[in-house]
Amino acid sequence: MPARHPTTTPGGRRSAPTAMTRNQNLLDPGFELTLRPMRYPDFYERYRDAIKNTWTVEEVDLHSDVADLAKLSPAEQHLIGRLVAFFATGDSIVANNLVLTLYKHINSPEARLYLSRQLFEEAVHVQFYLTLLDTYLPDPEDRAAAFAAVENIPSIREKAEFCFKWIDSVDRIDRLETRADRRRFLLNLICFAACIEGLFFYGAFAYVYWFRSRGLLHGLATGTNWVFRDETMHMSFAFEVVDTVRKEEPELFDDQLQQEVTDMLREAVAAELQFARDLCGDGLPGMNTDSMRQYLECVADQRLTRLGFAPVYGSENPFSFMELQGVQELTNFFERRPSAYQVAVEGTVDLDEDF
Repeated sequence: MPARHPTTTPGGRRSAPTAMTRNQNLLDPGFELTLRPMRYPDFYERYRDAIKNTWTVEEVDLHSDVADLAKLSPAEQHLIGRLVAFFATGDSIVANNLVLTLYKHINSPEARLYLSRQLFEEAVHVQFYLTLLDTYLPDPEDRAAAFAAVENIPSIREKAEFCFKWIDSVDRIDRLETRADRRRFLLNLICFAACIEGLFFYGAFAYVYWFRSRGLLHGLATGTNWVFRDETMHMSFAFEVVDTVRKEEPELFDDQLQQEVTDMLREAVAAELQFARDLCGDGLPGMNTDSMRQYLECVADQRLTRLGFAPVYGSENPFSFMELQGVQELTNFFERRPSAYQVAVEGTVDLDEDF
């Protein structure tokens, strides 16, 4: 099938993209440019919905958090320090994969519109976490240590290495020509949706909402509310891409892929559990390594179920403060659109409402 991508003329200059047939699959190589006739209207609607949910870091008031930080025990301060250190680089890793992998290989102008919007949202998240670190860690040396966490904190380095493994797995693939190439791309996409955005960040959100349930760090919770909504929409888009590829190329979704995805999620749970041991130590009131393990297993099962694969853990969510934050509501969320905050909305968002 001819691909729509620039070619090189005898004189060495790049020519315009060549025409391509309109019956290609989503992962066929090329660079489709034409939005009409629209082949994947759902991706376009997701882009439009994301535009409605614009927020800015300036809307988040972190002033009250400074007084709350002084009230925390040394163990709680350690937890917060590790958490913001993870935030310092987590979304940057996701943004890099968007640019280097997803935008490159998902051949749909509608999908690329959404990915462009997602990249903007990841930038807002990075700005939020930068502001968070500047507020929570006024000492420049403490901030520098947080930004160097990938190199210096083993539990964070393990999570970063997990991410880099899946980035590197498709880094040298220019075009998804073979079934093996497309399988590796699917594993990358599923990793970043289900494991990184859908497990690592959801684990981080649980710590934030644990503090909020105790009346602490409301500024952090407010910003996290909006990050949470964005990340859930990112997962929903990625899973819709997976669904589309499953319809177009069902032969890719065999027992081998299911086993690879299951093993991947087990590895992600193990890495996040190591992070939990670092954060929780001997345990805190209402938050400990065992309860976080149950929570992570529950989330992992949700991701596997959404992907059409069998769950493996059978654990229930132990955190009552997370029940309406997206774990038990996640499946229904994919049938809806978040609309609790939109452009120019003021104040905070109450995620205790069903959405």
